Parts: sequence; structure tokens; C-alpha cells
Amino acid sequence: MPLTFDDLLTRATALARPGRRAVLGITGSPGAGKTTLAEQLVRQLNGTGEPWVAHVPMDGFHLADVELDRLDRRERKGAPDTFDAAGYAALLRRVREETDEIVYAPGFERDLEQPIAGAIPVLTTARMVVTEGNYLLLEAGSWARVRPCLDEVWFCEADEDERVRRLVARHEEFGKDHETAVAWVWGTDQRNADLVASTRGRADLVIPPAALPSPYRVPRS
Repeated sequence: MPLTFDDLLTRATALARPGRRAVLGITGSPGAGKTTLAEQLVRQLNGTGEPWVAHVPMDGFHLADVELDRLDRRERKGAPDTFDAAGYAALLRRVREETDEIVYAPGFERDLEQPIAGAIPVLTTARMVVTEGNYLLLEAGSWARVRPCLDEVWFCEADEDERVRRLVARHEEFGKDHETAVAWVWGTDQRNADLVASTRGRADLVIPPAALPSPYRVPRS
């Protein structure tokens, strides 16, 4: 039978076991719907009771623009070497192991296009953390430290035409004109998408577009 969103809820719930905190990773190419899926999972799992699932996106580990300028990487913002991969892996280890105190994770402010330190609290009541980002299955450099911190990694598959349409819309939403948005999508974003697609075979589960929550809004990562 085709995979459904309810199946994903059931599988995610099964990861949480007494006495330990589970960490679920969601990956996929830019525009594939990672954030939408993560947010919907967290919302549905938490329901109306005490929150027991936290959401910690990888985006908070973007290097700030001032550092990208120093490294001459700003025109490739979003590529693997424009993130603090080692810092992300260290945070995931803390999230798994330090369950007796609040762990603060950085967020990412889209209007500013900048990371914000200490923006996301992972409370002691959290029995599961959902994290999402492009490079969870990458094996190069410090990214290789990420996968051992995750109980499972799910790969969001997307219709390519729809993925590109959503990416262009997202860039326009945050200030790029149409021509600049299209050029960025077919340049930087596509190079990153090809790299992420090469990691698909390492995922524990591949999620087809039909299993993603609906209605589908423009994703943020």
C-alpha cells in the first residue's frame, strides 16, 4: 500500500522509547518539503497535550554573512561549506545526551537571512527531537558526524518541476526579483540539490510526494 502521512506519524511515534530521547532526521533537496513535513509531524504528535516533540532545524547553523564574506563564500550560501557542520553535530549529541536541562539551539531568521543564537529551547520534557536539513546524510568532512546522532533519517522526494517552482517562489518571497531567483535556483540551489540527491540511498525511508502533508505551502528549507 502507498505510504501515507499517518504511516509517518506511527513510525515516528515508535522511535520514542522510555528512558532515552530519540532524534529523527528529515532530509531532501532544497524545496523538497522538509520543513513542512517536520512542522506537521511535530504539530500532530504534540497534539493538544504537553509538548513532547521538539523541532530543531539545521538552518540555525548557517554561517553569518559577515563570515561568508570573509571566506568569500556568500555567493554559494547554502552549500555544505557555508554551515557550521561540526557545531550542528555537537548540538545533536547534546540534544541526545543532556536530557536533564534545557538545551538551546540556534534558529534562522528568514527575513534577515541570518542565524539567531539560543532561539530554540529543547525542554527536558522532550522525548523526541525532529531535525531537518539538506546534508544529514553527507559523508564529507564534519558532516559525517551527523548521521551517528540520528535514530533514523527520512528522505523527502519531490516532483522536480514542483520543487523548482516552490524554490523560485520562496526566493521571491524573501526579496529576490524573478530573474535573480531563477538564476539562483538553477545555479547554487541545483548544485546543492544534485549533491543531496546522491545521498538518497543512505536514508532509512524515502517519502514520496503523495505522503507529504497537504495543503502544501512554500517550504522554508
